[in-house]
Amino acid sequence: MSASAELTRAAQTLIIRVPQPTRQRGGRKFVVVPGGIAWTGRRVVVDNTMVRALGRAHRWKAMLESGAYGSVTELANAEKVNLSYLCRVLRLTLLAPDIVEALLDGKLTCRCTLLDLLRPTPAIWTEQRGKLEIAAAGSCPRRDGSSAS
Repeated sequence: MSASAELTRAAQTLIIRVPQPTRQRGGRKFVVVPGGIAWTGRRVVVDNTMVRALGRAHRWKAMLESGAYGSVTELANAEKVNLSYLCRVLRLTLLAPDIVEALLDGKLTCRCTLLDLLRPTPAIWTEQRGKLEIAAAGSCPRRDGSSAS
């Protein structure tokens, strides 16, 4: 594997050719760098539903704090959403900052869904992290009280 370079006379452009072999493993193509290591890039999976819910939660919180709406009932009527849903989504503003960052970056290892996060969570951040570590191990609590495997 050696790179080749040539200079075209007419345009005086330097053309560099570097062979970039690819290998197929399981239907995916991998770029193999000169050291023989396959580089696959970083696979980021961002849950858009959770990101949208976090955005709504913080927007609704700002509306309440600014005094634009006097109560969650007024806000729910203005936003045309169920009061119960609005209150559950507002709880997302109480998540630990590192959990929110992991959600937004797609780095949260938890297999939980938005429904799992909308259930009551501890207000203490260390307890939230503990709950999500349990969930990351593959036992996210479900609505009926059982755990997912």
